[in-house]
Amino acid sequence: MKNFSIWNDNVDVSNYPKLNDDLNVDVLIIGGGMTGVSTFYHLKDAGLKIALVEQNLIGRSTSGNSTGKLSFLQNDLIDKIKEKVGKEKALLYLDSQKYAISHLVESIKKEHIQCDLERTDSYLFSGKVKDVPKVRDLEKFLNENGIATEQERPDFIQSKYAFKVENTYILNPVKAIMGILEKADSKCSNNSIYEKTSIVSIKKQDGHYVCMTYERKTITSEYIVLASHYPYFMFPYLFPFKVRLEKSYLSASPCKAKSLSAISYSNPFLSIRTYRDYLIYLSNTHSLEKNSCSRENFEALQSKLKKMQLQPEYLWSNVDIMTSDGLPFIGQFQDGFLIGTGYNTWGLATGFLAGEIISDIICRKANKYIELFNPKRQGLSNISNIFKNGKGFLTGMASGTKYHCPHMGCRLIYNEVENTYDCPCHGSRFSQNGECIEAPSNKNAEINEKN
Repeated sequence: MKNFSIWNDNVDVSNYPKLNDDLNVDVLIIGGGMTGVSTFYHLKDAGLKIALVEQNLIGRSTSGNSTGKLSFLQNDLIDKIKEKVGKEKALLYLDSQKYAISHLVESIKKEHIQCDLERTDSYLFSGKVKDVPKVRDLEKFLNENGIATEQERPDFIQSKYAFKVENTYILNPVKAIMGILEKADSKCSNNSIYEKTSIVSIKKQDGHYVCMTYERKTITSEYIVLASHYPYFMFPYLFPFKVRLEKSYLSASPCKAKSLSAISYSNPFLSIRTYRDYLIYLSNTHSLEKNSCSRENFEALQSKLKKMQLQPEYLWSNVDIMTSDGLPFIGQFQDGFLIGTGYNTWGLATGFLAGEIISDIICRKANKYIELFNPKRQGLSNISNIFKNGKGFLTGMASGTKYHCPHMGCRLIYNEVENTYDCPCHGSRFSQNGECIEAPSNKNAEINEKN
């Protein structure tokens, strides 16, 4: 069994260099997932000098651990947005998702990117009787706004009620991200891409941002685009108060089935899709600070697969940022400092849209989604998120491992299935020898001297 994402298997090595010299650019993009790569792609014709730095490898972190779906059937998210900020903004969010999917698909086709893109129907289903009225109401909401649905239950799922929509897609996210970046890079020789390059500090000096890498190289830039999964320079903006983190467990099992994409309405979420001769299955989603034993969660996932007579060939996990109002944070926090994050598990199409929005802000172009996703919008802080972080800290303290996370000092938990050390507070991940492989930490793990 392979303890990593199916998307990270049998993909070409990107071979982007590590930054070994100081740089002076117009735009520095920090993060090589869909958001960072999309920003790079949308700025390719702007006449700006751009650098993209990735702490690990392009597309291999959160984006590369996703299910690879492009769908506007996003569990109960539309209902959550309606409840928190109103029907009008929920409609605009729905519009943004339809646009993001079509724009990404058109770009993939235009650039002839080989990423196993496949058009398929998407299903939303309820496994709970109490959720059936909510699913029916959401279906009615979609119908009233021009989206046709058909009542039909998906294969592999025992549901109380389900419906499907057309014009959604599935793809290989790593191939898509690498393909988009390669196309953008080939069209502009004024840009630079670096892997294994971690930014450890950002300071504003004389109207520019000066960033320091882990190897003490400096990058000076007019604009900073923080496109990392968890924006680790955002504590002054009370970012930990505004989000919580969820962890999910995924598998890919050999299975020949017709094309399929389906997700449950409510938590604990169940998500499935096909990929070639595999069935990808996601379950056991929980708040990061809870159920921190990865082995138990993977065993629960495997038990479900066994009942379906499936034997997983790949097992992996992923951590997603969930916002208080269901809307992502995309845009400008202060002059020249922009972010894209908080996609509530739907980061592929939304991350691609984020790149367009960020590009439009930098180039001073209009975009109808800028205000909807404004990261400075009010009413987002939730004190309970801090208590959850605190519980994660206590969970780590009880783990007894030798490492702690440099981000905020949390003791790490050993993930014996994926052979990594994981932070139960904010989702940083480290290799067995303590090398940082996923943010928000931007440094390697530190040894607990009292261990």
